[in-house]
Amino acid sequence: MNKKFSRFRLRSVAMLVASALSATAAWAIEPFTVRDIRVEGLQRVEPGTIFASLPLRVGDTYNDERGSAAIRALFDLGLFKDVRIDVVDNVLVVIVEERPTIADVDFVGTKEFDKAALQKALREVGLADGRPYDKALADRAEQELKRQYISRSLYNAQVVTTVTPIERNRVNLTFTVTEGEPARIREVHIVGNKAFSEGTLLDLFDQDAGGWMSWYTKSNQYSRAKLNADLETLRSYYITRGYLEFRIDSTQVAISPDRQDLSITVNITEGEKFVVAGVKLEGNYLGRDDEFKSLVTIKPGEPYNGEQVTETTKAFTDYFGTFGYAFARVQAEPEIDRVNNRVTLTLKAEPSRRVYVRRVAVAGNNKTRDEVIRREFRQYEASWYDGDKIKLSRDRVDRLGFFTDVNVETQEVPGSPDQVDLAISVTEKPTGTLQLGAGFSSAEKVSLTFGIAQENVFGSGNYLGLQVNTSKYARTLSLTTTDPYFTKDGISRTFGVFHTTTRPYYSVDGDYRLVNEGGSVRFGVPFSEVDTIFFGIGLERYRFDPGGNVAYLTPQSYRTYFGCTANASTGLVTACANDSVWGVPLSIGWSRDDRDSALVPTRGKLQRANLEVGAGGDMKYWKSSYSYQQFFPISKQYTFAINGEVGYAKAYGNKPYPIFKNFYAGGLGSVRGFEQNSLGPRDVPLFGQTEGAALGGTKKAIFNMELSTPFPGAGNDRTLRLYGFFDVGNVFAGSRDSTLSDAQWKAQQKLRASVGLGISWISPLGPLRLAYAIPVKQQKEDLTDPSHPIPKDRIQRLQFQIGTSF
Repeated sequence: MNKKFSRFRLRSVAMLVASALSATAAWAIEPFTVRDIRVEGLQRVEPGTIFASLPLRVGDTYNDERGSAAIRALFDLGLFKDVRIDVVDNVLVVIVEERPTIADVDFVGTKEFDKAALQKALREVGLADGRPYDKALADRAEQELKRQYISRSLYNAQVVTTVTPIERNRVNLTFTVTEGEPARIREVHIVGNKAFSEGTLLDLFDQDAGGWMSWYTKSNQYSRAKLNADLETLRSYYITRGYLEFRIDSTQVAISPDRQDLSITVNITEGEKFVVAGVKLEGNYLGRDDEFKSLVTIKPGEPYNGEQVTETTKAFTDYFGTFGYAFARVQAEPEIDRVNNRVTLTLKAEPSRRVYVRRVAVAGNNKTRDEVIRREFRQYEASWYDGDKIKLSRDRVDRLGFFTDVNVETQEVPGSPDQVDLAISVTEKPTGTLQLGAGFSSAEKVSLTFGIAQENVFGSGNYLGLQVNTSKYARTLSLTTTDPYFTKDGISRTFGVFHTTTRPYYSVDGDYRLVNEGGSVRFGVPFSEVDTIFFGIGLERYRFDPGGNVAYLTPQSYRTYFGCTANASTGLVTACANDSVWGVPLSIGWSRDDRDSALVPTRGKLQRANLEVGAGGDMKYWKSSYSYQQFFPISKQYTFAINGEVGYAKAYGNKPYPIFKNFYAGGLGSVRGFEQNSLGPRDVPLFGQTEGAALGGTKKAIFNMELSTPFPGAGNDRTLRLYGFFDVGNVFAGSRDSTLSDAQWKAQQKLRASVGLGISWISPLGPLRLAYAIPVKQQKEDLTDPSHPIPKDRIQRLQFQIGTSF
């Protein structure tokens, strides 16, 4: 049987070889001179495209080799599904069958990804409207789409590609997606830990088995990238505590049969804990050994800390970069004494070659103009590479606030070992913000504030903002615009115009009004990379309208300042000596901000100081203020913050201090739990009233403390936080009013304090702060002396605002 099968196989092979040889002989064409070239089968492709790609021309000698090359050249265009060449009387007839053209690419059922983003991604790889349809490319797109869904824990996602032919050899391409439910992490375990409990280690992970807030944080949705980040956090936790030889042996991710649940097991080996015995320097340090030694943060005698080693080697590399050595290599080599659990570190340095920057390229800015980014760069083209300037440039671009991510990469220039290119890539974010604020009180029920701003108008980097306040006591309309580069040197210019109508808080409705209108211009001059000095001048007018002329509804202090008199028997205002005053305020300020984030700071300081002087007109005064914020990272989960504000103001030139320039306190951004701007001295109550208008004061002192923690069930998500706070402060009068009793004066001079809890959420509309405060030090109503009543503080326990901080 085997012999018969062998003979049959040999006969079959012989027949195939003979057939191939005869076919080759039949298709072989004797070389000839091409008399003409014709093209058949074209529908949309221009004939010129064919003739430009053919390696043959009329008059050339045709042979089989050149024919094969012609067919390959036409296939390489990617426009044709089939290409043939016929020869008729020395005329080449090129017969083509065009690929269908894609008329439309659509996605059905995609909820996890934005449809426009998917279309843009396919367009970049050649799968877009008007392009030739390529089935292989469509298949790869389908598989890539599935992989993207797997990265979002949607393991059951199904993608079906539908190709629908339409007229004129075109097709519609539709990706129909059935996403299914995401796979959830059911459990996470760490095996091999001895020094730290499993609970302590799992608290470091951003991914977990979920809680009641998982619908928001999605912390129980598996992501390989997030798991890798968690493993690096785990590694860092051990290495910074002396476990030099810590290693992650394996990571096992098991999925349930229904592909809905995942379990993660991390196997680790802790190793022994080591102490640093010493640090040595070896290699070429450019003759600046002492300068490099000052950068060493590794401390002998303390447990080995991997972060300190990384910080030191990075500091060395960056310092080499300041001298133009972009490719300096610094390695920390440990000499381990396992008997005594000690390690000696040798820092070996090789500066390599000095280079300069040839070109700076910007990418990712679809809206923001290149100029807005480039003008923040302190590393210039055609100058020596400087690591400090590159880092500073990156930070300055990030501080613009227009981007969610800013990266700078150094790229070697092929063939030029002394040159590099810098590639800065940015990811833009929406720069329009909406600010909303609300509060509830017995006086005006619900008060609202509204603001809209665009920090990057038309991609120019300019700011434009509109503020509106609909409060019954304070109506505001203001418009502000800022050009951060009014001059090429980075001097900013801000214009502002405003119109406000206010009535101080009062227990009885009155119809008096204080109208303030004017404008100002302000310039910001950068004196260093971190310090900015501001200079400004304005023109403003204050106009007092006593309304219905009912004296007891009009604050006594305002009537006194504007020289208003009233009939003692009827209570009607008879006249005001000065119903309006005007002034020319000059201002100078300073700011420094080195926080790591403007939205969710965890470390760093923010300082501001300002001085305003009434230099012209009817108002002669000066008003100064200083604020200080600092953030302390306790751990990855907890941040402690303090905030302090002081202010002092005084009149000069024998003029009364303009009461409407007072400082105010109370509410969010001040002492929470009290109505906004309600603390401090009160106006003299008349006609049996027990409460007077809140006047503010010429002195201000505020202190706040906050402890920010993860929101219960939200894991380590930083966009949603819970915080506890303690506030204390008040505003005070500069001198005692002779109409006040001792008890009234002492009540006004006392500090107010509150404690409470709040929620901080980085919402789509901006940072939202919700606070519930309990006053622990407040003024109760005291009617012991009816002629000098002491009013109670106005309490507002629940307050929230969008677009505020602290």
